[in-house]
Amino acid sequence: MIQAIFYKEWIKTRWYLLLATLFMIGITGYSMLRIGRTIAIQGIDHLWVVMVQKDAIFIDLLQFVPLLTGILLAAVQFFPEMQRKCLKLTLHLPYSQKKMVMAMLAFGVLALFACFATSFIIMGVYLPQHFTSELVQRILVSAAPWFLAGFAGYLLVSWICLEPTWKRRVLNLIIAALIFRVYFLAPGAEAYNSFLPCLTLYTLLIASFSWISVVRFKAGKQD
Repeated sequence: MIQAIFYKEWIKTRWYLLLATLFMIGITGYSMLRIGRTIAIQGIDHLWVVMVQKDAIFIDLLQFVPLLTGILLAAVQFFPEMQRKCLKLTLHLPYSQKKMVMAMLAFGVLALFACFATSFIIMGVYLPQHFTSELVQRILVSAAPWFLAGFAGYLLVSWICLEPTWKRRVLNLIIAALIFRVYFLAPGAEAYNSFLPCLTLYTLLIASFSWISVVRFKAGKQD
């Protein structure tokens, strides 16, 4: 059954995932080219000084890309399902409803992980050619909250899309906007270092929100 659910979600989202992955590769590659151009013009020593003295990480273009990617994936995956009232049919299949919803979310999380991994692979290959391992780690760790925001965006918008009433969706949207702020409160390099484990757990717990919407849907809540 899990394989069938994954296949169904793949059919719904495959074209979006292809475009999202290509965009992620493109924007990451462009960020690396900008770094290379700056090195060619001003020299590697200048970049090192700026990184150390001004907490620059040179990949600022990526900051909101994972969040947007996660939000759009949730919309593509769940909004049409709610509009066509397909969720009701899905929940009547002979399988645990909670496991079914969690499997749908797991597909999205794994798809995002694969998409985001392309960005880290590109950075992991390119950056060590110009920076020490400490500076590479600094860049990647500083970007981690942005990618966690992408997972949070996916899970929160899934929660909103699965909610059966528009009034509650508006309330959920406000709550989601406040939660998103947590991932962008400290713009400095490695500002989240000590908080990353908690932020990761915090992000995973958001997955439970969608089940609240499903319970309300099963209870017949509607506008």
